Amino acid sequence: MTAPTRTAPHHGSRSARSSQELIRAEESSLAHNYHPLPVVVARAEGVWVEDVEGRRYLDMLAGYSALNFGHRHPELIAAAHRQLDELTLTSRAFHNDKLAGFAEDLAELTGLDMVLPMNTGAEAVESAIKVARKWAYEVKGVARDQATIVVAADNFHGRTTTIVSFSSDPTAREGFGPFAPGFRVVPYNDLAAMEAAIDETTAAVLIEPIQGEAGVLIPDDGYLRGVRELTRRTGVLFIADEIQSGLGRTGTTLAVDHESVRPDVLTLGKALGGGIVPVSAVVADREVLGVLRPGEHGSTFGGNPLSAAVGTAVVDLLRTGEFQRRAAELGEVLKDGLAALSGKGVVGYRCRGLWAGVDVDPALGTGREVSERLMGEGILVKDTHGSTIRLAPPLTITREELQTSLAALEKVLG
Repeated sequence: MTAPTRTAPHHGSRSARSSQELIRAEESSLAHNYHPLPVVVARAEGVWVEDVEGRRYLDMLAGYSALNFGHRHPELIAAAHRQLDELTLTSRAFHNDKLAGFAEDLAELTGLDMVLPMNTGAEAVESAIKVARKWAYEVKGVARDQATIVVAADNFHGRTTTIVSFSSDPTAREGFGPFAPGFRVVPYNDLAAMEAAIDETTAAVLIEPIQGEAGVLIPDDGYLRGVRELTRRTGVLFIADEIQSGLGRTGTTLAVDHESVRPDVLTLGKALGGGIVPVSAVVADREVLGVLRPGEHGSTFGGNPLSAAVGTAVVDLLRTGEFQRRAAELGEVLKDGLAALSGKGVVGYRCRGLWAGVDVDPALGTGREVSERLMGEGILVKDTHGSTIRLAPPLTITREELQTSLAALEKVLG
Protein backbone atom coordinates (compact mmCIF):
# COMPACT_ATOMS: atom_id res chain seq x y z
CA MET A 1 0.00 0.00 0.00
CA THR A 2 1.23 3.47 -0.77
CA ALA A 3 2.12 5.95 1.93
CA PRO A 4 -0.64 8.21 3.28
CA THR A 5 -1.39 11.21 1.12
CA ARG A 6 0.55 14.18 2.45
CA THR A 7 -1.38 17.36 3.03
CA ALA A 8 -0.01 20.87 3.04
CA PRO A 9 1.12 21.83 6.55
CA HIS A 10 -0.69 24.49 8.51
CA HIS A 11 1.63 27.47 8.93
CA GLY A 12 0.41 28.61 12.34
CA SER A 13 2.79 29.28 15.20
CA ARG A 14 2.57 25.71 16.49
CA SER A 15 2.65 23.79 13.21
CA ALA A 16 6.36 22.98 13.05
CA ARG A 17 6.79 21.35 16.46
CA SER A 18 8.56 18.00 16.54
CA SER A 19 7.20 14.83 18.08
CA GLN A 20 9.21 15.36 21.23
CA GLU A 21 8.10 18.97 21.52
CA LEU A 22 4.47 17.98 21.13
CA ILE A 23 4.81 15.19 23.70
CA ARG A 24 6.36 17.61 26.19
CA ALA A 25 3.54 20.08 25.54
CA GLU A 26 0.98 17.37 26.26
CA GLU A 27 2.75 16.48 29.50
CA SER A 28 2.24 19.99 30.82
CA SER A 29 -1.22 20.74 29.44
CA LEU A 30 -3.13 17.44 29.46
CA ALA A 31 -4.37 15.32 32.35
CA HIS A 32 -2.18 12.24 32.66
CA ASN A 33 -4.94 9.67 32.33
CA TYR A 34 -3.18 7.87 29.45
CA HIS A 35 0.34 6.59 28.89
CA PRO A 36 0.59 6.54 25.09
CA LEU A 37 3.49 5.24 23.09
CA PRO A 38 5.88 8.06 22.11
CA VAL A 39 4.59 8.48 18.56
CA VAL A 40 2.74 11.58 17.33
CA VAL A 41 0.47 10.71 14.42
CA ALA A 42 -0.26 13.46 11.91
CA ARG A 43 -1.70 11.66 8.86
CA ALA A 44 -3.27 8.30 8.10
CA GLU A 45 -4.78 6.26 5.31
CA GLY A 46 -5.98 2.68 5.38
CA VAL A 47 -3.77 0.64 7.69
CA TRP A 48 -0.89 3.12 7.68
CA VAL A 49 -0.20 6.15 9.83
CA GLU A 50 2.54 8.75 9.57
CA ASP A 51 4.07 10.86 12.32
CA VAL A 52 4.97 14.53 12.16
CA GLU A 53 8.47 13.72 10.94
CA GLY A 54 7.13 11.53 8.11
CA ARG A 55 7.91 8.12 9.63
CA ARG A 56 5.37 5.47 8.59
CA TYR A 57 3.85 2.81 10.84
CA LEU A 58 1.52 -0.11 10.32
CA ASP A 59 -1.42 0.36 12.69
CA MET A 60 -2.06 -2.99 14.38
CA LEU A 61 -4.39 -1.56 17.03
CA ALA A 62 -7.04 0.22 14.92
CA GLY A 63 -8.18 2.46 17.74
CA TYR A 64 -9.18 -0.53 19.89
CA SER A 65 -11.43 -1.62 16.97
CA ALA A 66 -12.88 1.86 16.33
CA LEU A 67 -11.03 1.76 12.99
CA ASN A 68 -12.22 -1.64 11.76
CA PHE A 69 -12.55 -0.19 8.25
CA GLY A 70 -9.18 1.53 8.33
CA HIS A 71 -8.28 5.18 8.56
CA ARG A 72 -10.34 7.50 6.38
CA HIS A 73 -12.27 4.82 4.51
CA PRO A 74 -13.40 6.62 1.36
CA GLU A 75 -17.08 5.66 1.61
CA LEU A 76 -17.27 6.75 5.23
CA ILE A 77 -15.41 9.99 4.59
CA ALA A 78 -17.75 10.71 1.67
CA ALA A 79 -20.80 10.14 3.85
CA ALA A 80 -19.41 12.51 6.50
CA HIS A 81 -18.57 15.18 3.91
CA ARG A 82 -22.05 15.03 2.41
CA GLN A 83 -23.66 15.40 5.80
CA LEU A 84 -21.33 18.22 6.90
CA ASP A 85 -22.69 20.23 4.00
CA GLU A 86 -26.29 19.69 5.11
CA LEU A 87 -26.85 19.34 8.86
CA THR A 88 -24.76 18.26 11.83
CA LEU A 89 -26.90 18.63 14.96
CA THR A 90 -30.48 19.32 15.98
CA SER A 91 -30.51 17.64 19.43
CA ARG A 92 -33.38 15.24 20.01
CA ALA A 93 -35.69 18.20 20.62
CA PHE A 94 -36.45 17.83 16.90
CA HIS A 95 -36.43 15.00 14.41
CA ASN A 96 -33.73 14.79 11.74
CA ASP A 97 -33.90 13.13 8.35
CA LYS A 98 -31.05 10.64 8.92
CA LEU A 99 -31.90 9.03 12.25
CA ALA A 100 -34.82 6.82 11.18
CA GLY A 101 -32.81 5.16 8.41
CA PHE A 102 -29.87 4.55 10.71
CA ALA A 103 -32.07 2.93 13.36
CA GLU A 104 -33.89 0.76 10.80
CA ASP A 105 -30.65 -0.42 9.22
CA LEU A 106 -28.87 -1.16 12.49
CA ALA A 107 -31.86 -3.06 13.87
CA GLU A 108 -32.02 -5.13 10.68
CA LEU A 109 -28.27 -5.87 10.78
CA THR A 110 -28.44 -7.12 14.38
CA GLY A 111 -31.78 -8.90 14.16
CA LEU A 112 -33.34 -6.83 16.94
CA ASP A 113 -36.19 -4.32 16.97
CA MET A 114 -35.21 -0.92 18.33
CA VAL A 115 -32.18 1.35 18.73
CA LEU A 116 -31.24 3.80 21.47
CA PRO A 117 -28.50 6.00 19.94
CA MET A 118 -25.75 7.37 22.16
CA ASN A 119 -22.17 8.55 21.61
CA THR A 120 -19.54 6.59 23.55
CA GLY A 121 -19.28 2.97 24.55
CA ALA A 122 -19.53 3.78 28.24
CA GLU A 123 -22.72 5.73 27.54
CA ALA A 124 -24.19 2.69 25.81
CA VAL A 125 -23.38 0.46 28.78
CA GLU A 126 -24.76 2.99 31.27
CA SER A 127 -27.91 3.21 29.14
CA ALA A 128 -28.26 -0.58 29.01
CA ILE A 129 -27.97 -0.73 32.81
CA LYS A 130 -30.75 1.85 33.17
CA VAL A 131 -32.97 0.03 30.69
CA ALA A 132 -32.40 -3.33 32.39
CA ARG A 133 -33.34 -1.91 35.78
CA LYS A 134 -36.45 -0.20 34.38
CA TRP A 135 -37.46 -3.46 32.69
CA ALA A 136 -36.94 -5.37 35.94
CA TYR A 137 -39.32 -3.07 37.83
CA GLU A 138 -41.98 -2.66 35.17
CA VAL A 139 -41.97 -6.06 33.47
CA LYS A 140 -40.39 -8.60 35.81
CA GLY A 141 -41.82 -7.10 39.00
CA VAL A 142 -38.63 -6.68 41.02
CA ALA A 143 -39.15 -4.58 44.15
CA ARG A 144 -38.26 -0.92 43.73
CA ASP A 145 -34.52 -0.13 43.94
CA GLN A 146 -33.63 -3.81 44.50
CA ALA A 147 -32.58 -4.82 40.97
CA THR A 148 -29.22 -6.55 40.58
CA ILE A 149 -27.06 -7.24 37.54
CA VAL A 150 -24.59 -10.12 37.27
CA VAL A 151 -21.26 -9.27 35.64
CA ALA A 152 -17.96 -11.06 35.03
CA ALA A 153 -14.64 -10.51 36.75
CA ASP A 154 -11.90 -8.90 34.66
CA ASN A 155 -14.54 -7.10 32.63
CA PHE A 156 -14.05 -3.82 30.83
CA HIS A 157 -17.23 -1.91 30.04
CA GLY A 158 -15.96 1.67 30.45
CA ARG A 159 -14.66 4.04 33.10
CA THR A 160 -17.68 5.92 34.42
CA THR A 161 -18.36 5.73 38.15
CA THR A 162 -21.18 3.22 37.82
CA ILE A 163 -19.12 0.94 35.60
CA VAL A 164 -15.95 1.01 37.70
CA SER A 165 -18.15 0.03 40.64
CA PHE A 166 -18.18 -3.50 39.24
CA SER A 167 -14.66 -3.57 37.83
CA SER A 168 -12.12 -5.95 39.35
CA ASP A 169 -9.21 -3.83 38.08
CA PRO A 170 -7.67 -1.93 41.03
CA THR A 171 -6.36 0.82 38.75
CA ALA A 172 -9.87 1.51 37.50
CA ARG A 173 -11.41 1.50 41.00
CA GLU A 174 -9.03 2.82 43.61
CA GLY A 175 -9.73 6.40 44.63
CA PHE A 176 -13.09 6.64 42.86
CA GLY A 177 -15.56 5.39 45.50
CA PRO A 178 -18.15 5.28 46.90
CA PHE A 179 -19.31 2.65 44.48
CA ALA A 180 -22.76 1.97 43.11
CA PRO A 181 -24.53 -1.07 44.56
CA GLY A 182 -26.56 -3.61 42.63
CA PHE A 183 -23.86 -5.68 40.90
CA ARG A 184 -22.70 -9.23 41.52
CA VAL A 185 -19.33 -10.22 40.12
CA VAL A 186 -18.70 -13.85 39.14
CA PRO A 187 -15.76 -15.49 37.36
CA TYR A 188 -15.82 -15.24 33.58
CA ASN A 189 -16.52 -18.47 31.70
CA ASP A 190 -18.17 -20.06 34.77
CA LEU A 191 -21.84 -20.89 34.22
CA ALA A 192 -22.28 -22.50 37.63
CA ALA A 193 -21.12 -19.34 39.40
CA MET A 194 -23.38 -17.25 37.22
CA GLU A 195 -26.40 -19.42 38.00
CA ALA A 196 -25.66 -19.24 41.73
CA ALA A 197 -25.63 -15.43 41.55
CA ILE A 198 -29.03 -15.14 39.89
CA ASP A 199 -32.11 -14.72 42.08
CA GLU A 200 -35.51 -13.03 42.01
CA THR A 201 -33.84 -9.57 42.05
CA THR A 202 -31.69 -10.18 38.98
CA ALA A 203 -32.49 -7.91 36.05
CA ALA A 204 -29.74 -8.96 33.67
CA VAL A 205 -26.46 -10.66 32.99
CA LEU A 206 -23.94 -8.29 31.36
CA ILE A 207 -20.86 -9.81 29.75
CA GLU A 208 -18.40 -9.31 26.92
CA PRO A 209 -18.57 -12.28 24.52
CA ILE A 210 -14.78 -11.92 24.38
CA GLN A 211 -13.00 -9.96 27.09
CA GLY A 212 -10.82 -7.46 25.24
CA GLU A 213 -9.01 -5.38 27.85
CA ALA A 214 -8.32 -8.52 29.88
CA GLY A 215 -6.17 -9.82 27.01
CA VAL A 216 -8.64 -11.10 24.40
CA LEU A 217 -9.99 -13.86 26.62
CA ILE A 218 -12.17 -16.25 24.63
CA PRO A 219 -14.63 -18.38 26.61
CA ASP A 220 -15.09 -22.10 26.16
CA ASP A 221 -17.25 -23.30 23.29
CA GLY A 222 -20.82 -23.40 24.51
CA TYR A 223 -20.42 -20.72 27.18
CA LEU A 224 -22.42 -18.10 25.31
CA ARG A 225 -25.14 -20.63 24.48
CA GLY A 226 -25.15 -21.56 28.15
CA VAL A 227 -25.57 -17.93 29.18
CA ARG A 228 -28.46 -17.58 26.73
CA GLU A 229 -30.18 -20.72 28.01
CA LEU A 230 -29.62 -19.77 31.67
CA THR A 231 -30.94 -16.24 31.29
CA ARG A 232 -33.98 -17.42 29.36
CA ARG A 233 -34.75 -20.10 31.93
CA THR A 234 -34.38 -17.73 34.89
CA GLY A 235 -36.21 -14.82 33.28
CA VAL A 236 -33.40 -12.27 33.14
CA LEU A 237 -32.01 -10.23 30.27
CA PHE A 238 -28.82 -11.22 28.47
CA ILE A 239 -26.84 -8.06 27.64
CA ALA A 240 -23.89 -8.64 25.29
CA ASP A 241 -21.29 -5.88 25.23
CA GLU A 242 -20.05 -6.01 21.64
CA ILE A 243 -18.43 -2.57 21.67
CA GLN A 244 -15.00 -4.04 20.84
CA SER A 245 -15.91 -7.50 19.60
CA GLY A 246 -18.73 -6.54 17.25
CA LEU A 247 -19.08 -5.25 13.71
CA GLY A 248 -16.81 -7.66 11.89
CA ARG A 249 -13.82 -7.88 14.20
CA THR A 250 -14.07 -11.61 14.96
CA GLY A 251 -15.00 -12.82 11.47
CA THR A 252 -18.74 -12.51 12.01
CA THR A 253 -20.95 -9.45 12.34
CA LEU A 254 -21.16 -10.05 16.11
CA ALA A 255 -19.03 -12.26 18.33
CA VAL A 256 -22.18 -13.99 19.63
CA ASP A 257 -22.80 -15.16 16.06
CA HIS A 258 -20.06 -17.78 16.53
CA GLU A 259 -22.53 -19.66 18.74
CA SER A 260 -25.69 -18.53 16.94
CA VAL A 261 -26.81 -16.69 20.07
CA ARG A 262 -29.31 -13.84 20.06
CA PRO A 263 -29.04 -11.72 23.23
CA ASP A 264 -31.87 -9.55 24.51
CA VAL A 265 -29.72 -6.41 24.45
CA LEU A 266 -26.60 -5.41 22.52
CA THR A 267 -24.28 -2.53 23.23
CA LEU A 268 -22.34 -1.30 20.21
CA GLY A 269 -19.82 1.48 19.68
CA LYS A 270 -16.28 2.07 18.44
CA ALA A 271 -16.45 0.82 14.82
CA LEU A 272 -20.03 2.08 14.55
CA GLY A 273 -18.60 5.57 14.07
CA GLY A 274 -16.13 4.46 11.41
CA GLY A 275 -13.23 6.14 13.22
CA ILE A 276 -14.76 9.52 12.29
CA VAL A 277 -17.28 10.41 14.99
CA PRO A 278 -18.22 8.77 18.30
CA VAL A 279 -21.33 6.66 17.78
CA SER A 280 -22.76 4.05 20.12
CA ALA A 281 -26.09 2.34 20.55
CA VAL A 282 -28.17 0.05 22.68
CA VAL A 283 -30.07 -2.33 20.42
CA ALA A 284 -32.86 -4.50 21.85
CA ASP A 285 -36.31 -5.86 21.29
CA ARG A 286 -39.35 -3.65 21.63
CA GLU A 287 -40.49 -5.10 24.96
CA VAL A 288 -37.15 -4.10 26.48
CA LEU A 289 -36.38 -0.67 25.00
CA GLY A 290 -40.07 0.11 25.05
CA VAL A 291 -39.90 0.72 28.81
CA LEU A 292 -38.27 4.13 28.19
CA ARG A 293 -40.54 7.14 28.05
CA PRO A 294 -39.85 10.78 27.12
CA GLY A 295 -37.64 12.52 29.65
CA GLU A 296 -36.30 9.37 31.29
CA HIS A 297 -33.07 9.16 29.31
CA GLY A 298 -31.33 11.13 26.59
CA SER A 299 -28.26 12.72 25.06
CA THR A 300 -27.89 16.04 23.27
CA PHE A 301 -25.61 14.53 20.64
CA GLY A 302 -27.04 11.00 20.62
CA GLY A 303 -28.52 10.26 17.20
CA ASN A 304 -27.24 13.48 15.63
CA PRO A 305 -27.48 13.51 11.82
CA LEU A 306 -23.74 13.45 11.24
CA SER A 307 -23.35 10.36 13.40
CA ALA A 308 -26.42 8.77 11.86
CA ALA A 309 -25.08 9.32 8.34
CA VAL A 310 -21.71 7.78 9.18
CA GLY A 311 -23.34 4.94 11.13
CA THR A 312 -25.60 4.15 8.18
CA ALA A 313 -22.56 4.00 5.89
CA VAL A 314 -20.87 1.62 8.36
CA VAL A 315 -23.91 -0.68 8.29
CA ASP A 316 -23.83 -0.56 4.47
CA LEU A 317 -20.23 -1.77 4.50
CA LEU A 318 -21.08 -4.63 6.85
CA ARG A 319 -24.10 -5.70 4.80
CA THR A 320 -21.77 -6.82 2.02
CA GLY A 321 -20.13 -9.40 4.29
CA GLU A 322 -16.72 -8.47 2.85
CA PHE A 323 -15.20 -7.34 6.12
CA GLN A 324 -16.47 -10.32 8.06
CA ARG A 325 -14.96 -12.63 5.44
CA ARG A 326 -11.64 -10.79 5.49
CA ALA A 327 -11.46 -11.01 9.28
CA ALA A 328 -12.21 -14.73 9.20
CA GLU A 329 -9.74 -15.55 6.41
CA LEU A 330 -6.89 -13.32 7.58
CA GLY A 331 -7.58 -14.40 11.14
CA GLU A 332 -6.33 -17.83 10.14
CA VAL A 333 -3.12 -16.23 8.86
CA LEU A 334 -2.73 -14.40 12.16
CA LYS A 335 -3.41 -17.54 14.18
CA ASP A 336 -0.93 -19.60 12.15
CA GLY A 337 1.71 -16.90 12.51
CA LEU A 338 1.29 -16.78 16.29
CA ALA A 339 1.37 -20.59 16.48
CA ALA A 340 4.71 -20.50 14.67
CA LEU A 341 6.05 -18.12 17.34
CA SER A 342 4.95 -20.29 20.25
CA GLY A 343 8.02 -21.26 22.21
CA LYS A 344 9.98 -18.53 20.43
CA GLY A 345 9.15 -15.76 22.83
CA VAL A 346 5.38 -16.27 22.74
CA VAL A 347 4.16 -18.31 25.71
CA GLY A 348 0.45 -18.11 24.88
CA TYR A 349 -2.04 -16.51 22.55
CA ARG A 350 -5.77 -16.27 21.95
CA CYS A 351 -7.11 -15.39 18.52
CA ARG A 352 -10.60 -14.92 17.09
CA GLY A 353 -10.78 -13.35 13.67
CA LEU A 354 -8.41 -10.39 13.37
CA TRP A 355 -8.11 -10.00 17.14
CA ALA A 356 -5.45 -11.56 19.30
CA GLY A 357 -3.99 -11.37 22.76
CA VAL A 358 -0.35 -12.43 22.79
CA ASP A 359 1.46 -13.39 25.99
CA VAL A 360 5.16 -12.71 25.72
CA ASP A 361 7.78 -14.46 27.84
CA PRO A 362 8.21 -12.04 30.78
CA ALA A 363 11.95 -12.64 30.61
CA LEU A 364 11.90 -10.80 27.28
CA GLY A 365 10.16 -7.73 28.61
CA THR A 366 6.86 -6.25 29.63
CA GLY A 367 4.06 -5.68 27.16
CA ARG A 368 4.98 -2.02 27.14
CA GLU A 369 8.61 -2.76 26.32
CA VAL A 370 7.65 -5.13 23.50
CA SER A 371 5.26 -2.49 22.12
CA GLU A 372 8.06 0.08 22.11
CA ARG A 373 10.38 -2.32 20.28
CA LEU A 374 7.70 -2.97 17.69
CA MET A 375 7.25 0.77 17.28
CA GLY A 376 10.92 0.89 16.39
CA GLU A 377 10.18 -1.61 13.63
CA GLY A 378 7.31 0.48 12.29
CA ILE A 379 4.50 -1.53 13.91
CA LEU A 380 2.03 0.00 16.39
CA VAL A 381 0.39 -2.23 19.00
CA LYS A 382 -0.67 -1.70 22.60
CA ASP A 383 0.06 -3.63 25.73
CA THR A 384 -2.40 -4.70 28.36
CA HIS A 385 -1.78 -6.50 31.64
CA GLY A 386 1.76 -7.73 32.34
CA SER A 387 3.55 -9.02 29.27
CA THR A 388 0.50 -9.24 27.02
CA ILE A 389 0.05 -7.26 23.82
CA ARG A 390 -3.06 -6.93 21.69
CA LEU A 391 -3.24 -7.18 17.92
CA ALA A 392 -6.34 -5.76 16.23
CA PRO A 393 -5.48 -4.37 12.79
CA PRO A 394 -7.99 -2.71 10.49
CA LEU A 395 -9.98 -5.35 8.62
CA THR A 396 -8.64 -3.83 5.39
CA ILE A 397 -5.12 -5.12 6.08
CA THR A 398 -3.56 -7.31 3.40
CA ARG A 399 -2.00 -10.73 3.93
CA GLU A 400 1.40 -9.24 3.15
CA GLU A 401 0.99 -6.42 5.67
CA LEU A 402 -0.14 -8.90 8.31
CA GLN A 403 2.87 -11.08 7.64
CA THR A 404 5.10 -8.01 7.89
CA SER A 405 3.79 -7.37 11.40
CA LEU A 406 4.30 -11.00 12.42
CA ALA A 407 7.88 -10.91 11.10
CA ALA A 408 8.51 -7.78 13.14
CA LEU A 409 7.15 -9.48 16.27
CA GLU A 410 9.46 -12.45 15.64
CA LYS A 411 12.39 -10.06 15.26
CA VAL A 412 11.80 -8.14 18.50
CA LEU A 413 11.38 -11.40 20.43
CA GLY A 414 14.45 -13.00 18.93
